Amino acid sequence: MRDLPQMNRSAIVLPALAALVCLGLLPAAAHAQVDGTNLVGDLLVRDEGFVKPLPWLQFAGGLDFRANTHDQVDDSWRVDFRDRGQLRPRVSIRRLSATIAQGPLTLDIGKQFIRWGKTDIVTPTDRFAPRDFVNVVDNDLLAVTGVRAVLQHGSNSIEGVWVPWLTPSRIPLLDQRWTSVPNRPAVPLIDNGAVIPSGSQFGIRVSHTGRGYEASATFYNGFNTLPDIVTKPDLVPPGIPVAVSLYKQYREQRMYGADAAVPTKFFTVKGETGYFTTNTPGADEYVIYILQLERQTGEWVLAGGYAGQAITEPGTLKTFAPDRGLTKSIVARASYTIDPNRDAAVETAIRQNGHGLLLKGSLSQARGPHIRVTATASLLRGQADDFIGQYRLNSHATLALRYSF
Repeated sequence: MRDLPQMNRSAIVLPALAALVCLGLLPAAAHAQVDGTNLVGDLLVRDEGFVKPLPWLQFAGGLDFRANTHDQVDDSWRVDFRDRGQLRPRVSIRRLSATIAQGPLTLDIGKQFIRWGKTDIVTPTDRFAPRDFVNVVDNDLLAVTGVRAVLQHGSNSIEGVWVPWLTPSRIPLLDQRWTSVPNRPAVPLIDNGAVIPSGSQFGIRVSHTGRGYEASATFYNGFNTLPDIVTKPDLVPPGIPVAVSLYKQYREQRMYGADAAVPTKFFTVKGETGYFTTNTPGADEYVIYILQLERQTGEWVLAGGYAGQAITEPGTLKTFAPDRGLTKSIVARASYTIDPNRDAAVETAIRQNGHGLLLKGSLSQARGPHIRVTATASLLRGQADDFIGQYRLNSHATLALRYSF
């Protein structure tokens, strides 16, 4: 790690990520998969830094450069800030924020990562955390631009968030193998982009740490970062379908949520739930909940539980919704630290009716202070009408080489 004046060396990360290779183990086929590519190369170079000029003031910034062999990265060399494109930007500001801490008040202003909730794999209340789902099961967080204020008083805290514009989650590209279009017609599909709403989002989270438990209540008002997929047939000549146009729209959304964690002698019990309502015609109203047990023993960290969903008001809109797609499942994650240079992890989601299975495993090995190699394999199985099962031909392996300096 290089020595940078006025920077917090314990927090700064300056990685150059290179050679993420995705190998499809099975060929592409009909319905969700329209892409026969089996080998993809990805390059990510990332530079992040933290500067603390005063005891109460800290600045954070990050810049990403990307390249890709499979047309997943925008060809433009403009520096992207808002992360609203269908393609990953070639050059982007990953984060750019200032943190002001004065007594019980902490204020974060700018492009930042905001996480809510306590559970793993499925986190219903995590409303300010859009993701990059170009590869559905290997997704990364996207930062949002806004203001976050946290007021701490003893064992209680109040957190308020205001975001002036929507940062949508990035979904699979229409002509690639992770695309899934409900009731896909046997005619060409036209991508007409997205209708991104104007308007801000805000939320509040009230937390309390008691004797032997932690609990929070949350409220969110804004938009769903995951889109509804709207289809419109184009008829030329009249009565003969030749194409279907698709566009993405983002529904208004309110969420009332809660989460809690209770440590016991043998494990920690975690629970989280969110009730989602909307004024958008044709959109579902629903509840997502998860109950999870977690235990750390020696070098093992184990977590497992059940994620469920209940639709309180069914709608007609079709939604790309990985958060809901992993519900009605048994979910689990285990990680093991082999030694200071090696670690392994496995996670799974098994549909309660047996129609879908996601199983991911990874092994990571450090070589010296700069190099880390990570091998990952993802197995997907199930029926074509299941969210997980529709990707059953997308089992794959990845090999990532990371060089940090």
